Amino acid sequence: MTTITLNVPDSLVEYQNDTIRFIAAKLYESGKLSLGQAADMASLSKLAFAEILKDYGVSLMNYPLSEIWNDAEGL
Repeated sequence: MTTITLNVPDSLVEYQNDTIRFIAAKLYESGKLSLGQAADMASLSKLAFAEILKDYGVSLMNYPLSEIWNDAEGL
């Protein structure tokens, strides 16, 4: 895993873990990271990360409805 240094306002220092989890959740939501990758980034298990997604307004089911219908038609 690569390390990136991010400059944030001093007011976020006490929220370091929350900031990292927020970024991981949004990268998961956008499809840039898998659930496992996002959980690793947040230093959480997959289950623990899945449970906090709602705190950031992110759905665990990150699968467009159109793709669900396409997959269902293929069955």
